[in-house]
Amino acid sequence: MVRMSSHDVSSLDGPSSELFNSAIGGDLFNFAIGVNSSYHVQCPDTFQAAKVRWPYLFHGVDSATQDWIVDQMHSVRPVVETGYENVLLVRLLLETRIPSIRKSSVAEGLTVEGILENWSKLKPVIMEEWSENRETLIDLFGKVRDEWLEQDFATWIGANRFYPGVSDALKFASSRVYIVTTKQSRFADALLRELAGVTIPPERIYGLGTGPKVEVLKQLQKRLEHQGLTLHFVEDRLATLKNVIKEPELDQWNLYLGNWGYNTQKEREEAAAIPRIQVLELSDFSKKLK
Repeated sequence: MVRMSSHDVSSLDGPSSELFNSAIGGDLFNFAIGVNSSYHVQCPDTFQAAKVRWPYLFHGVDSATQDWIVDQMHSVRPVVETGYENVLLVRLLLETRIPSIRKSSVAEGLTVEGILENWSKLKPVIMEEWSENRETLIDLFGKVRDEWLEQDFATWIGANRFYPGVSDALKFASSRVYIVTTKQSRFADALLRELAGVTIPPERIYGLGTGPKVEVLKQLQKRLEHQGLTLHFVEDRLATLKNVIKEPELDQWNLYLGNWGYNTQKEREEAAAIPRIQVLELSDFSKKLK
């Protein structure tokens, strides 16, 4: 999430004209920084997408195995940057559980800790060994979700929830809010409208396909109407914040790691040791939007 202000961040009690760009999360908004807790919706989406993609593997999965995978997914979720990766993870977990179906060279002996530490190296290996394509999986994941929305919108919405206080924080924010997410924009918009009661103009929602977050931040800071404002970026992926730090052009952004999002204790401790990053509590989120 990003916010820009003509006031210093310390003067949060007074009026401000700030732009808070929410890395939605989420992803801020789960999808990037946990404005909403969307994992409950991602599990059904993910299993359905996996069944469509690999019916010979998933249609025979019993409920006990599926429950085990769901439980493991809660632990490995912090590695996910884009939704389609959930589909890869459920198959990888299935292969660790059932040796007879293994097609990847990395599944044997793989643990949750191994996935958390090495996902960036594991992902290209399994995609090559499974002959998978990123764009194909993104398209599949979106289509499965679209079908669910069309057939049972109420259940899809009901499977999500916002973190306590976030809806009101967005609803009553004095700042201009931007959503930057790896989720497709139409899903982010639906969740904001239906769950938070907030309508964010479409031009302020940067969803999947609009480019890397660092590039979106560059675009936003160059806008004439944002000149002279203080910039804030809230994210729940430490790797994304590190990418921002690598860009000298983005030195003016104040960076926050939302500690209620999809990150680990180890990542929060690492972030706390980086001078440029402030670890943000959920209870302080609404204050930052005032």
